[in-house]
Amino acid sequence: MKEDQLNTDETTLSIDLIDATEAVKESRFADALNLLSIILKEHPDHIDSLYLAAVSTRYLKKFDDSKKYIENLMFIAPDMGRAYQELGHLNRDMGNEEKAVVHYRQACELNPALLAAWNSLYKYFVKNNNKPAADHALEQINKLQSLPGVLLYIDQILNEGRLGLAEDKCRHFLTKHPTHSYAMSLLAEIANRLGYFDDAEFLLEKAVEFKPDDGDLRMKYASILRKKQKFTKTMEQVNILCDKYPKNLTYQAQKASEIMQNGGHEEAIVLLDDILSKNPFNFSTLTSRGHAQKTLGRTDQAIKSYQSAYQIKPDHGEAFFSLANLKTYSFTSNELDSMREQVGRVDLSLRDKAYFHFALTQGCEVNGEYDEAFFHLEKGNKIKNDLSQYSIERMEKELQAQIDVCDETFFKDLGSGGHNTKDPIFILGLPRAGSTLIEQILASHSMIDGTLELPNILSIAQSLRGDDIYGKLGNYPKSMKSLTLEQRETLGRGFIEDTKMHRKDAPMFTDKMPNNFRHIGLIHLIMPNAKIIDARRYPLDCCFSMFKQLFAQGQEFSYGLAEAGSYYNNYVQLMNHWNGVLPDKILRVNNEDIIEDLEGQVKRMLEFLELPYEEECISFHETDRLVRTASSEQVRRPINKDGMERWKPYSKHLKPLLNSLDEELLKPEDIALLNQ
Repeated sequence: MKEDQLNTDETTLSIDLIDATEAVKESRFADALNLLSIILKEHPDHIDSLYLAAVSTRYLKKFDDSKKYIENLMFIAPDMGRAYQELGHLNRDMGNEEKAVVHYRQACELNPALLAAWNSLYKYFVKNNNKPAADHALEQINKLQSLPGVLLYIDQILNEGRLGLAEDKCRHFLTKHPTHSYAMSLLAEIANRLGYFDDAEFLLEKAVEFKPDDGDLRMKYASILRKKQKFTKTMEQVNILCDKYPKNLTYQAQKASEIMQNGGHEEAIVLLDDILSKNPFNFSTLTSRGHAQKTLGRTDQAIKSYQSAYQIKPDHGEAFFSLANLKTYSFTSNELDSMREQVGRVDLSLRDKAYFHFALTQGCEVNGEYDEAFFHLEKGNKIKNDLSQYSIERMEKELQAQIDVCDETFFKDLGSGGHNTKDPIFILGLPRAGSTLIEQILASHSMIDGTLELPNILSIAQSLRGDDIYGKLGNYPKSMKSLTLEQRETLGRGFIEDTKMHRKDAPMFTDKMPNNFRHIGLIHLIMPNAKIIDARRYPLDCCFSMFKQLFAQGQEFSYGLAEAGSYYNNYVQLMNHWNGVLPDKILRVNNEDIIEDLEGQVKRMLEFLELPYEEECISFHETDRLVRTASSEQVRRPINKDGMERWKPYSKHLKPLLNSLDEELLKPEDIALLNQ
């Protein structure tokens, strides 16, 4: 009976919505509003009805009502580009052109297929003699107007997250127009969002072949190549773009980003400065320059770049977060008030809201305002968690699969093999566990090059999954059972060749990708003589530090206390397994032990690496090298205890973490504190 009622309600809603949509198209706005009011009475959060109600009331000049509908819509769907476009229309009709332009920009950023927003921006830029911006807007208008209506519709719903419908319509279009490059790029974007990166790469490669002079297509191709860690190929595509379109500052900025990815931060700053000389109000370029300066240890310069960025665009959350992420910056009261004002806005993207919440966490903590700090920390993590598809159960299955497959029999049956190299030192474990400190210590040794969090092992593991969606189990790790001696040698040698670009002249080098702990079995098969260091930190310090850090990507388990605690348990379980089946292969180094006995732990690590002791490893903070992680400023200072027990002021909020962690890993006094 209830199911029949539900079906009836949905049918009635669908009919009423169709009638309301037709009424809007026919400019019968009062009729549309009557129908929409009926729908919204029963379904107050219905997105399409709220949108059409905002449109109808605006045309009826009921501006206050229109604003309320839009604000309700943005509360439910804060990243809906059409909502920002409608807010732009509303402010335009109310005579607030400057505010309208801000919202049109937001709309186009969230949904580049919104033709009306681009048209409005074009008129504004022409009127204000902003030729570069007007030319860019006109280029987008011409591109969108040249598209078949169905592709424009697909583009719009794709940018609103309706991937299933977008895929069906896109595939249907391609059956009739199999070489339409824009349709291919749309399907590639759907594949990208679903995790089918190989499919996305193939589609974009073919699309670029069909239209080699389409800069946007080539840019999308470069982006997917970068996501697949094909950095050399990415650089090739970006260079083609810059050669073909030398005046395009977007392509120049992308080139600077790729140069930074390859370690050329000095060269990148020169290029970014050139871009800023042509467009001094390019806030994103200022932020990128700040990142490069931070990596080079030029903290004062980085601060000025970030501040300049947010002075141009006060709602540029990334600039504020980047200041907080220095870990040494103290916000002024004016900056804190500005961030509080921004985060309270309805018309702010989720991305920027997350940045502001994490920045406010750091700012409030410095002032001892721990309750407000945790409020923002929880809000920021919730935004990221809601956007994530992370599953505790799926991760447990993935890590358990390593234990089930890579047992003693597995290694015995496969026997010796792989590439005979002693070059790599894998520093792995969990994020925020002290791996950057260990890397900085070791990279201070004359025989070790410090590199980056290299993605190569993760890429090899991904290639062994087969056709399954990235992140799920697929054929890996079972597929390792069928690796031949030749394949193992090839994979190991390929790792060494592919990582040469990040090295200098030292005989050994570090790879501090933390997630490599999941793939120790693979590392051993393809490079059996590689050294592995497990960077370990006390669980409460480690998990809370992960929860406090807004990671760029790839650490989705950190956006919840229960998720972080569960992941820590699984990590310990898997490391215990590796130590059992590969005895003496891994050296565990506790962060707390380094803090208490730096010289003893340095000697212990160098002995494990079969290297002579060097005093420079003790004065690691004086080593001049690139450090890209969130700990970059911390490892440029002598050993200290600042990072220990920073969870304690938040103890009353951390019950979910206590409930998820294995209590055997915790100190009894800490359990008692958390239970108060």
